[in-house]
Amino acid sequence: MTVQPIHGAGTTQPVLVDRNGAVLTVTLNRPARKNAMDADAWAMLHAALQTAASDNGVRAVVITGAGGNFCAGADLGADRAGHPLHRMRRIADVALTLHELPKPVIAKVEGVAVGAGWNLALGCDLVVAATSARFSQIFARRGLSLDFGGSWLLPRIVGLQQAKRLALLADIVDAEEALRLGLVTWVKQSDEIDEFVGQLAQRLAAGPPIALAQSKALLNEGANQTMRESIENESRAQAVNFATEDAPVAFRAFVEKTEPEFTGRWAVQRVAGGQQ
Repeated sequence: MTVQPIHGAGTTQPVLVDRNGAVLTVTLNRPARKNAMDADAWAMLHAALQTAASDNGVRAVVITGAGGNFCAGADLGADRAGHPLHRMRRIADVALTLHELPKPVIAKVEGVAVGAGWNLALGCDLVVAATSARFSQIFARRGLSLDFGGSWLLPRIVGLQQAKRLALLADIVDAEEALRLGLVTWVKQSDEIDEFVGQLAQRLAAGPPIALAQSKALLNEGANQTMRESIENESRAQAVNFATEDAPVAFRAFVEKTEPEFTGRWAVQRVAGGQQ
């Protein structure tokens, strides 16, 4: 499915994509349904994430929702044609693409973030919540179990007992409690969140893209590895960093007391005879 750019506030596309320099903003745009996701919305979100992954000009991604809410999860009132396992696997592909995206992703959360909508936010690397944000693993209230990666994400963030409390009781959690539990990174007033997220995205976009991608992957994978495996992976990743232009640029900027400009370009060494 083709990703459609923002053409104006009145657009009816369920997912909007806007590019500002190196920052790609993805807006869930079904405000009448609190941005609950139907099949088209999931497909367009998936396409937007795939575009971000393959476009070297995109250095950071922001995911947010229109109309004062983040996402009310899957739209249970939408057309549910086809085998439920096939539908769930299509949604799971979105979660995996987000998790493996080699770019830093910020969730900007206002209002409701429940069910798969909350796990969409948790699947991002950083979560900025407005004081209006309300979260719930609402699945149990709907006779359902966790999905969109919640069973993997929650215990790694809050520990097993708190994860069970959130999943089994489907409690509503406000922004301050979410911050105490480590489920959001920052809480901001509604009139501050846009500027804060904008500046944060620019900081990430200005970072060394290869190094940030590798650090993200190392952290995501480290919980499932031994110390020896993690250190070996760190060594391989660092060797890749030394082969880019960014590490020398950073070292030179440190010595000269200037700000480095990172490109992520490969530092190709020429050998005798002009061969590469």
